[in-house]
Amino acid sequence: MIPRKRATTEADAPRRFVAVAEIARSHGIQGEVRLKVYHEGSDLLGHRPTLKLRFPDGAERTADITSIRSANKAVLARLAGVADRDAADALRGAILLVPRDEFPQLEEGEFYACDIEGARAELGSGEVVGRVLALASYPSCEVLVVERADGTKIEVPLLDDFVASVDTDAGVVRLVTIDGLT
Repeated sequence: MIPRKRATTEADAPRRFVAVAEIARSHGIQGEVRLKVYHEGSDLLGHRPTLKLRFPDGAERTADITSIRSANKAVLARLAGVADRDAADALRGAILLVPRDEFPQLEEGEFYACDIEGARAELGSGEVVGRVLALASYPSCEVLVVERADGTKIEVPLLDDFVASVDTDAGVVRLVTIDGLT
């Protein structure tokens, strides 16, 4: 098991909002919207967290989920003040953002992908390999997508053979090796 350290939230730190879904389109005529949830199986939106909408032009506004349900492998939501198809259509492409501090607590050794994006990836010697851009999931394993200083990217399997530790507080992923990775 790869040792990992969980991030802590400072009470006086500004809230960090994380993108969790996108409004794909309207659904029906009474203002429901169909969501493209970024992490399938997540029930975070069902807890009706604090919510911001970020529109394609960069504008943001707060929003409230009044109802949410699953239907035919889709997630459908109703937002306060959105009462018809036209109002729902106007939200198409908006990103739903939730404060990171409202995410469910994790078990020891777990972390959220958003907590390691931007982390420094380094070898045990201290040599910096690059920055973590994302966590990608494949059927065989999850990988850290790391951008090197020259702009090239490598995918580092999230396995003990490649990753020694993940420290979200320090923003550092310590790698065992990158030998054999391109």
